[in-house]
Amino acid sequence: MCCSGFLKMMMFIFNGGIFLAGVVILGVGVWVKVDSGSLLGLVEDMDGAPSGLSQLANVAYLLIAVGAVLLLIGFLGCCGAVKESRCMLLTFFSIVLILFLVEVAGAVVLLVFDDLAEDLLGHLEGEVKQSIRNQYGRTEGFTSLWDATMEEFTCCGYKNYTDFEGSLFNELGMDLYPQTCCNQTITVGVCNTLEAERSNIDGCFQKLLQLIEENAVIIAAVILGIAALEIAAMVVSMVLYKQIGNKA
Repeated sequence: MCCSGFLKMMMFIFNGGIFLAGVVILGVGVWVKVDSGSLLGLVEDMDGAPSGLSQLANVAYLLIAVGAVLLLIGFLGCCGAVKESRCMLLTFFSIVLILFLVEVAGAVVLLVFDDLAEDLLGHLEGEVKQSIRNQYGRTEGFTSLWDATMEEFTCCGYKNYTDFEGSLFNELGMDLYPQTCCNQTITVGVCNTLEAERSNIDGCFQKLLQLIEENAVIIAAVILGIAALEIAAMVVSMVLYKQIGNKA
C-alpha cells in the first residue's frame, strides 16, 4: 500500500513536470511564430526562394502541436494514477513512447537546423537585395514590412545598409537611408552614407540567424528535460500498471 502511494506520488510529479514542459514548449512555439513571422515574411515570397525555407516557418507549428500533446499527456497520466485505471495508464505509456521517438528525431533535426537555416537564407541574398532596390519606397506594403522589421530587431537591410543602394532614395538623387540604418545616439540629422557606415548596424540576416540559434538552444534543452521525464514516467506507469493488475 505504501509502495502504491509512493508510485502514485511519483507519477503525479513526473506528469506535472510533463504538463509544465508542455506549457513551456507551447509558449516557445507561439514566441517563435510571432518573432520570426515578420522576418520570414520578408524572404519566403521572394522569386527563387528555396523550397526548404518553409521548414523554418513550420517549426513553430510543430512546437505548438507538441506542447498541446504534452499538456494532454500530463493530464492523462495524472488521472490514470489517481483513478488506478489500467486502460488510461496503458494509453499514457503508448502515447509517451511514440512522442519520445518523435522527440529523438526532432533533436537530430535540431543538430543540423542552424546550418540548414544559414544555407537557405544565404542563398536568398541576391533576390532580397534586388527586391529591396525595386520595391522599397515604391510598394507601401513591402516598405512597411521592412520598416517594422528593422525597427523591431534593430537591423538594416538584409546584410547591411548597402542593400538600399539603387533604391528610390538614390534614384531621387538623395544620399539617404532608413533611419534604422543609423545609430540614433551618434547620428546628427539625416541618415546618409557617412552616418550609416559609421553606425555599422547589422543586417536582418544576422538577426534572423541569431533568433533561430537562440531558440534552438532553448528548444533542445527543453526536449532533453522532457525526454528524461518521459522515460521515468513510462517506467513508473508500467510498474503501477502491473501492481494494479496484481491487486485485481
